[in-house]
Amino acid sequence: MRLTDIHCHLLPKVDDGAKNEEEALKLLEMEYAQGVRRIIVTPHYRIEMFETDQERIEQQYRWLKAAAEQLYDDLEIYLGCEYHANSGILEDLKTHRREALAGSRYVLVEFSGMDSFAKQRKQIRELTGAGYIPVIAHAERYECLRNDIKNIEELIFFGAKIQVNADSVLGEEGRKTKAFCKKLMKQDLVDFIASDAHCMKGRAPNLGRCAEYVEKKMGHEYAQRIFVENPSEIFNRE
Repeated sequence: MRLTDIHCHLLPKVDDGAKNEEEALKLLEMEYAQGVRRIIVTPHYRIEMFETDQERIEQQYRWLKAAAEQLYDDLEIYLGCEYHANSGILEDLKTHRREALAGSRYVLVEFSGMDSFAKQRKQIRELTGAGYIPVIAHAERYECLRNDIKNIEELIFFGAKIQVNADSVLGEEGRKTKAFCKKLMKQDLVDFIASDAHCMKGRAPNLGRCAEYVEKKMGHEYAQRIFVENPSEIFNRE
């Protein structure tokens, strides 16, 4: 499979991801070695925590994209953002202060772990009402979703897509989280699995290993849909 990673922090010196250019290139090498052929880099945007100027982000993106083109003939790099939900998200997207995923209508949205379901639902409905497709980043982390899987079903009903992290699926975040991700997959409530890679140690890219695991547990057709077909919709949709 030619894998797509829709959520990772490979851009150097813009958030808590790659600390420098050397680490960024090593992370890129790891992604490629695992079969990833399309990457959307998603630097954090969170008020009073991660507010790197968009011009600086785009500068680092151009550097990484050029580096990838020099190293590999078949690796595509795109720009996105992991947007921590707040009331200004629609204005930021409309004015391109922050970017959706690869220039699409898909928006990677992160919440705080203890945010209420009411807050999540309100944010999702605002985005879908404006014509965006919210992708809930690492959905397995949020208490309001873990405690009631019907809340995930409701967000999907309102138009959200669900992304879980490869580490969580593989059990790196504990047995309970692994079991929850398995339950989501069994009930067909996962749209994307991404690496959410940040660094060489602790949060390294592992999408290839996860794809092998998912294919073994859920079958080839399921893995193909999660790692190839669903991500392709981001690029195919006008």
